Amino acid sequence: MKFGKEYTSQMVPEWEEAYMDYNKLKNELKEIQRFKRKKKPTPPTPTTSLRRKLTLYRAFSGLTTQQTKHYHPLSPMEMMSQHQNDDVESQQAITVGRGGSDGYETTFLMSGEEGGEYELVFFRRLDDEFNKVDRFFRAKVEEAMKEAEMLNKQMDAFIAFRIKVENPTSSFDRSLEMTRLASHVASSSAVLQASTPKEARFNRKVSMVMEVIEEGSTHHEQSDDSNDDQDHVKQNTKQKIEVKKATNIRGTRPAPLEVLDHVQLNHTYETPRSTIKGVLNFPANTELKFSRKNLNKVEEQLKRTFIEFYRKLRLLKSYSFLNTLAFSKIMKKYDKITSRNAAKAYMKMVDDSPLGSSDEVTKLMDRVEKTFTKHFYNSNRNKAMGILRPKAKRERHRVTFSMGFLAGCTAALVLALILIIRTRRILDHEGSTKYMDTLFPLHSLYGFVVLHMLMYAANIYFWRRYRVNHSFIFGFKQGTDLGHNQVLLLGFGLAVLALAGVLANLDMQIDPETEDYKTLTELIPLILLLIVSAILFCPLNIFYRSSRVFFLICLFHCICAPLYKVTLPDFFLADQFTSQVQALRSFEFYICYYGWGDFKKRENKCNSSSLFITFSFIVAVIPYWSRFLQCLRRLFEEKDPMQGYNGLKYFLTIIAVCLRTAYSLNNAMVWKVLAWVFSISAAVASTYWDLVIDWGLLQKHSKNRWLRDKLVVPHKIVYFIAMVLNVLLRFAWLQTVLKFNFTFLHKQAMTSIVASLEIIRRGIWNFFRLENEHLNNVGKYRAFKSVPLPFNYDEDDDKDE
Repeated sequence: MKFGKEYTSQMVPEWEEAYMDYNKLKNELKEIQRFKRKKKPTPPTPTTSLRRKLTLYRAFSGLTTQQTKHYHPLSPMEMMSQHQNDDVESQQAITVGRGGSDGYETTFLMSGEEGGEYELVFFRRLDDEFNKVDRFFRAKVEEAMKEAEMLNKQMDAFIAFRIKVENPTSSFDRSLEMTRLASHVASSSAVLQASTPKEARFNRKVSMVMEVIEEGSTHHEQSDDSNDDQDHVKQNTKQKIEVKKATNIRGTRPAPLEVLDHVQLNHTYETPRSTIKGVLNFPANTELKFSRKNLNKVEEQLKRTFIEFYRKLRLLKSYSFLNTLAFSKIMKKYDKITSRNAAKAYMKMVDDSPLGSSDEVTKLMDRVEKTFTKHFYNSNRNKAMGILRPKAKRERHRVTFSMGFLAGCTAALVLALILIIRTRRILDHEGSTKYMDTLFPLHSLYGFVVLHMLMYAANIYFWRRYRVNHSFIFGFKQGTDLGHNQVLLLGFGLAVLALAGVLANLDMQIDPETEDYKTLTELIPLILLLIVSAILFCPLNIFYRSSRVFFLICLFHCICAPLYKVTLPDFFLADQFTSQVQALRSFEFYICYYGWGDFKKRENKCNSSSLFITFSFIVAVIPYWSRFLQCLRRLFEEKDPMQGYNGLKYFLTIIAVCLRTAYSLNNAMVWKVLAWVFSISAAVASTYWDLVIDWGLLQKHSKNRWLRDKLVVPHKIVYFIAMVLNVLLRFAWLQTVLKFNFTFLHKQAMTSIVASLEIIRRGIWNFFRLENEHLNNVGKYRAFKSVPLPFNYDEDDDKDE
């Protein structure tokens, strides 16, 4: 793979614009190369006949037409002289240095040469790219330092909290180990400060001087410290002097246990209990309770914070490495094209910059590893590093093979089903109507689920192809998110089971001998439902347990809305269920058919039951009601009026769904008129929201007319096709109002087709909804999750110190 493609594939998707634009600089070099080729005389090409004659004479007489050149090895003095000449040439070609507040500036000293203006433009573009990368890296390192200082305070409080829980009556021993995270932050800050211009130091809001939290040092730790890099001894000494001065100014540091006098537990409204207390204005208990339960809660929160912080440091390290390598590659290409030796001087500047060295990030990573290992995993480094650096998930051939095998089985079963229906003319039998009214709704449930899984697998494939970071957006743990092959494996597996069940009880006639259906075959849909439910709720580590747990947690949050804090996976899943209304009604029919119906004779009275009809309204409304409550929760928390408008849209949809259901049960004109009015209003509002808010399209002043400025799919026609399909499929509900009747289709079959169209529309919506979310993250360079911290520090007490 060429470096350009490898470089692009390893970028952090949300930081893509902050990387060095390798292709742009490569194009500048191509301009230089074209000019060199135009000015370089082409050597005369010998004719074919002459080459043939020379070959004949060379083979016969051994004579050559060229004089042999004798090369003599260079003496050491001559080699040194040649290297000196190369260095002089590179120094004469460019000079690199600081260009004031704008950053680094390269001066090209040979612009007077013919074609020098091309090289001058190249170095200007190169400096712009380097200064862009350098500024971004410095800003991110500054953020990391601030977060490290915050984590240091959190660890200080955590250690003290642990002492109070485990030894509530014992006095504090100063030899007890505390965290050493801040000591490294201070030394790293000194390194960063040494490489920062004076103007930036004066303008910096946060002081780079930090007070060191001392741990009780042991002989082993002292010996480790003595093996630190010798290059930073002077900087560390300077930092210690600064820390002493800071300590003298701020006064004596309080005893570690006294830290608990200035902190409180962070109460977040993330559980039903805390949410209800917040709504009722129940006074929060600000007093620290030193219990094992609270200690475990604090420890888990800090673990997640350290894991996310370490991930940020790893991405910063990767960002530094990739950009440094890109600058090295582009300078080598420049030297090769121009026959100069400028790469050495330029790369020396890059290596001496914070981007090239990244010592502060490297040392901070090391200190985080030691702190995380010691305080959270009892010095078990292997286990701790397995959490901080999870192994990348490997694609297994057996998954692909099994998926392909089950896909073939699904196709074979579908073909067999079609052939059986056609050859036996089952649809012409007397029992076909009873079958479509009873068993077809039972089996169609699996068809809706399988179709949704196939659409989700297609979404994953295209998200990865166009570098939409769906794993980060959904908050999947690294290495646990499913690929499209794995989702297809589950989908085709369920399809095989469902189709096998359909073929097993396809007989639509009552057995003439027993005048009854076979009980076992009639129970096949229920048995299959129980099997799928058992797999979904199975606590064993089989069938992608982490993904099942993630799904069940999000499902529980949707059911309990608005008691849980709303996150993107929660409302995204609730949106999926708004497209599965018919599947939920099929699930309701399962309960009625096997609970109150005579399934042995394929008879039921569900449609005439007032209770079943009432629940038909409730089941259809549940997904929209859940989204409505989620919007209200976000409105009160975020104070965003757009959430209020979104909630109003879902409330309008609830009314439209109820009116369409009422019209399907009663053909009165009043229900028809009301269903038309509210359904059209809800469809228009939902379509506008899909295209403008969720997809970010239909922007008049965009550089991509009627789209948006940034697009991940290079073909614009795809977006216009998606918008047209969304509008058409949004109005598929017209069938329920106009009641289109086709002689060759049963009513249940028509309903299932309309429901399938809505699932397909939702699958298309999923891709562009997440694309828009990804581009919003890219615009804000947001590549990390915000994890709530366990402790709140009293700022007034900090100021008093």
